[in-house]
Amino acid sequence: MSINFRWCFVPGRVRVAVRLRPRNAEEEMADADFGDCVELQPELKRLKLRRNNWDSDTYEFDEVLTQSASQKRVYEVVAKPVVESVLDGYNGTVMAYGQTGTGKTFTLGQLGEGDTSSRGIMVRSMEDILADLSPDTDAVTVSYLQLYMETLQDLLNPANDNIPIVEDPRTGDVSLPGATIVEIRDQQSFLELLRIGEANRTAANTKMNTESSRSHAMLTVHIKRSVAESEDIVSSQNGDAPHLIKPSKPLVRKSKLVVVDLAGSERVHKSGSEGLMLEEAKSINLSLSSLGKCINALAENNAHVPFRDSKLTRMLRDSFGGTARTSLIVTIGPSPRHRGETSSTILFGQRAMKVENMLKIKEEFDYKSLSRKLEIQLDKLIAENERQHKAFEDDIEKINLEAQCRIVEVERSFANALEKEKLKCQMEYMGIVKELEQKLVLNQERHDCNADNGEGPAQSSADEVAEIKMLLETESNRRKAAEEEITHLKRKLGNYTQPEDGGGLEIAKLHNILEEEAHQKKKLEEEIIILRSQLLQANFETEQMRRCLEGGGSGSAFSTTDSSTAQVRHSQFKDAANGQKSSVATLFEQVGLQKILSLLESEDANVRIHAVKVVANLAAEEANQKRIVEAGGLTSLLMLLRRYEDETVRRVAAGAIANLAMNEANQELIMAEGGITLLSMAASDAEDPQTLRMVAGAIANLCGNDKILMTLRSQGGIKALLGIVRCGHPDVLSQVARGIANFAKCESRASNQGIKTGRSILIEDGALPWIVQNANNEAAPIRRHIELALCHLAQHEANAKDMISGGALWELVRISRDCSREDIRSLAHRTLSSITPFKSELRRLRVDY
Repeated sequence: MSINFRWCFVPGRVRVAVRLRPRNAEEEMADADFGDCVELQPELKRLKLRRNNWDSDTYEFDEVLTQSASQKRVYEVVAKPVVESVLDGYNGTVMAYGQTGTGKTFTLGQLGEGDTSSRGIMVRSMEDILADLSPDTDAVTVSYLQLYMETLQDLLNPANDNIPIVEDPRTGDVSLPGATIVEIRDQQSFLELLRIGEANRTAANTKMNTESSRSHAMLTVHIKRSVAESEDIVSSQNGDAPHLIKPSKPLVRKSKLVVVDLAGSERVHKSGSEGLMLEEAKSINLSLSSLGKCINALAENNAHVPFRDSKLTRMLRDSFGGTARTSLIVTIGPSPRHRGETSSTILFGQRAMKVENMLKIKEEFDYKSLSRKLEIQLDKLIAENERQHKAFEDDIEKINLEAQCRIVEVERSFANALEKEKLKCQMEYMGIVKELEQKLVLNQERHDCNADNGEGPAQSSADEVAEIKMLLETESNRRKAAEEEITHLKRKLGNYTQPEDGGGLEIAKLHNILEEEAHQKKKLEEEIIILRSQLLQANFETEQMRRCLEGGGSGSAFSTTDSSTAQVRHSQFKDAANGQKSSVATLFEQVGLQKILSLLESEDANVRIHAVKVVANLAAEEANQKRIVEAGGLTSLLMLLRRYEDETVRRVAAGAIANLAMNEANQELIMAEGGITLLSMAASDAEDPQTLRMVAGAIANLCGNDKILMTLRSQGGIKALLGIVRCGHPDVLSQVARGIANFAKCESRASNQGIKTGRSILIEDGALPWIVQNANNEAAPIRRHIELALCHLAQHEANAKDMISGGALWELVRISRDCSREDIRSLAHRTLSSITPFKSELRRLRVDY
């Protein structure tokens, strides 16, 4: 795996909390006549240590925990911030320091098997870690060691009792290469691991404690998380549409949580240690003394810090003055007999509070995983290309078959026409010959009749004969010309039936003529449709102007304020709206839906604009939406959004898609065809407020569908919606607020049904600051939607922390008091009363609601 490190440094002081142990049975008897030497003031985070009955020393800490503080409370104020930082990629340390018998092991390592409320920091930390990680992409491993008599031993494998400490000269990180590392899958396996470790830990019975730890225990939790950066869309060279998605870089964050249970500091004469236990006490006090020296040097900003004086300080080098977020809890007892040890413990904590760490986050780029992801994407693209190539070849073959069928049909029609023309010529020729024969017989009869009467008009007979001869010659010429025409037509027919003699050129010419005629016909039809739409629009405008003139004939249509004039204006507006609908419906019936949709792909910009306006008007009617989708109108509108840069086309197409997105059945189709990606691109490119309003309205409609929430987020819908707020136009912001309210409502419903857990996607995508900023917007639609979104977000405790830190809690209080809508006001009040973190924060701030 090729690795590239990325660092991010953040300053952070060591936080120190003090916890007071209640009196035990021995102290109840021995110190019955004496008061406690410690007085706590938790509300001021202050502690008083009495010198005598009159004087006392006052110390301030980050947190002061009384005898009654629960284990949960201790975890939340001491360890939970460190655990959250570890989950974000930083190293963290939680450490307990104090006199023997003051409750360090109880605070850190209590398993709580009989009583879950007594669980210590180790168990609660692992519970939060496992809840936040994904088992598919993340990993958690644990090692458990003890430092006994300056020897580092493995509590999970007691035979491994001399583990070396190795420091990285480049980064300064401390590692223990010989320690046993166990992968954790669930909480039960972790509890079993803790039981094994506690069983192997060295402990003994002393006067101070019946089960005194004689070693320093260190639990190390290693976390490896996969974090993906946002995907980049790479556009094609001509800038028309994106064809390749550059995958995100796989980032790996490695962090560790170290929980250290230090052995108790003690005085030998009080603990009664002797023999081996005496040597153990000396070793414990020596290592704690070295730790104290290091903290003193760090608190005083000395140039040299003696980390190498003991193995304990070498292992904790990252925790004090290093790059880890560190929380220290010092435990003390109330008994005045141990006032010296209590004072020493308090002073140790005070010095530790002066230590400043520089928190560091480490990310690794896994280029091997990225390469594997790119190979998968490449395989998909190759398969898609092959599929498209196969489809293209099938289309070409289909077109060839259709062309051959049309050629055969044209040849058959031409042969039939030629045969009919031949028969017609023959019939005309026979009719003329018959007519001439009849005239000849008639003339012959007239000639015979004249001869019998003795009348001999020889001249007239000669003229008639000459006329007849001329007619015969004319008819002969016509017959000859007809025969030549027939011969010519037969020759042409032979040429068409024999492609090898050059007939292919004639067929190509016929194809060109047919295509040109079809193109001309299509242009004429388009012009007819435009003229019809313009005519209907002109009729509508004329009718609207006529109604306005009739309504304002008295000259006071715009000045009077009486009720009758208002009614006239309302009826005029209603009639105008009905006239527009009837105009679109008339065009729809005259032209046909399929023809209108085909004009969306016209090369003429005016035709395309008129067509998309007609489709948008049709999509506004619910009765037409199903027919538009079935006829492929949704796909055509998405293609317009993808291909055309004309602002009018994009605006009207986005409006039509928004109308179709009001139908739940169409919403999944829009997502399946990549609609949200196209809308996101339009949102990032457009500057016109009307276009942004249409795009925001379409996304807002999609946000109301429970089934597509995750797909909507993964394809950039929420990011696009939040990006639109740059416009600042009230109408645009109203649509954005409506989308956020719809999304929050669906998320709330999914959380109530157990489908979704964890923080809101809106909060993860950074919507909360904008929501809080506009919660009291002057525009009523924006304010109403934002108030509703806040109430839905606040119904789930996982969002409470972010809402408190982001200022949303104060807006909820305001809504519960001042909202004009009673249902939203009561919803906000119920939420504040039912969510525990809200109640605690308001109680802490003494706010009534």
